[in-house]
Amino acid sequence: MNFFPWLTLIVAFPISAGSFIFFLPQKGNKIIRWYTICICILELLLMTYAFRYHFRFDDPLIQLVEEYKWIRFFSFYWRLGIDGLSIGPILLTGFITTLATLSAWPVTRDSRFFHFLMLAMYSGQIGLFSSRDLLLFFIMWELELIPVYLLVSLWGGKKRLYSATKFILYTAGGSIFLLMGVLGIGLYGSNEPTFNFEILSNQSYPVALEIIFYILFLIAFAVKLPILPLHTWLPDTHGEAHYSTCMLLAGILLKMGAYGLVRINMELLPRAHSLFSPWLIIVGTIQIIYAALTSLGQRNLKKRIAYSSVSHMGFIIIGIGSITDTGLNGALLQIISHGFIGAGLFFLAGTGYDRIRLVYLDEMGGIAILMPKIFTMLSILSMASLALPGMSGFVAELIVFFGLITSQKYLLMTKILITCVMAMGMILTPIYLLSMSRQMFYGYKLFTVPNSYFFDSGPRELFVSISIVLPIIGIGLYPDFVFSLSVDKVQSILCKYFYR
Repeated sequence: MNFFPWLTLIVAFPISAGSFIFFLPQKGNKIIRWYTICICILELLLMTYAFRYHFRFDDPLIQLVEEYKWIRFFSFYWRLGIDGLSIGPILLTGFITTLATLSAWPVTRDSRFFHFLMLAMYSGQIGLFSSRDLLLFFIMWELELIPVYLLVSLWGGKKRLYSATKFILYTAGGSIFLLMGVLGIGLYGSNEPTFNFEILSNQSYPVALEIIFYILFLIAFAVKLPILPLHTWLPDTHGEAHYSTCMLLAGILLKMGAYGLVRINMELLPRAHSLFSPWLIIVGTIQIIYAALTSLGQRNLKKRIAYSSVSHMGFIIIGIGSITDTGLNGALLQIISHGFIGAGLFFLAGTGYDRIRLVYLDEMGGIAILMPKIFTMLSILSMASLALPGMSGFVAELIVFFGLITSQKYLLMTKILITCVMAMGMILTPIYLLSMSRQMFYGYKLFTVPNSYFFDSGPRELFVSISIVLPIIGIGLYPDFVFSLSVDKVQSILCKYFYR
């Protein structure tokens, strides 16, 4: 047990400090922005300090454990703890949310409520990644939905209500399956409900029941990740949301689905995962190809980037389905890598829109000459997305390939076939990204616009862009930093269940 409640402080601080935002003056946009950014930076420093001095990286067990009885009648606990699996997503959440808050500088309409919702999301995301109680996991999962719905419906584009409604229908529908799975596992085989991850990880179920639980959780996480065919909410939501919201969606929200797949489906339901893993690999492979081809047909810039996110999620699904330590480490690295790349692409797409007020690629052209800084940064991030060597995307996808090829579970011909199809997806990625760059940056269409004076990226936007690009290059050159967080935990998951 940990004596000081570090995790409770880290989870509760953003939303509790954010609630004081309503006492700030309505007109004081600058005060509200600085107040929110200070909360985000303080939170990031707090978690960095706690993990640096109170977390042992070579220990695969749960650390910084906190357990308080919350509702006595229902034996519901506030149970938090972190391990190598959750520390990466938590640090990613802190980093991306701080940058998203900084990128939300142009939001002036109802600024207090906007920034409060971002801080509420912050608490929900960290609470989800650090919860060690299945019911608490579900509550944190739900805490995410309402802020995203409000951020899209109040500060989105022309079709914002349609997109926000579609988002809430899909994700709330997925949450029903999650709740059924949580209650099913928690109430199975005992008079008193048990939601403790530690106890549940040693619980065994009849195979048929385990498969039912697995399917319930898989549907819930497939909506959030997203996995085909439950992905259609994502391009619409990204197409209409403000780009700071898109950064949180692409950078963190999708990763919650991947985290749930590993944390619950893989850890708690190993036999069912072993049965379903070939199907996960087939779906992941189809997803890479399908989303890449669909992305190529998108005229809307943000929708093109959204479909590229769906395509890259296919690598995470394949890594999780490979059941090897290499594949799973690759999937976890892809979670971190795509968190940075996706957030960066949406940020630059949004800053470009702020200047030229165009979303369709065939109406753009000539940005490279008018805005060289945005052109440079978006080009670097496009190269990272298409897995250029030396960038984080390349390492993550290469290690997922190795994980699949070295898997003992599949026949050699099957592995060769799937690898060839995945390679086709990696060929399609440069096609749609380079086509996007050509349509945006080259040509003279913007020069014909009357009063076409466009200013380039300012210091704030340049700072956000560089802050995203540096970790991408850093992880690409030295991925061991990320592996050192998760490698022991991954081995303990696989040894415990699959190599007994």
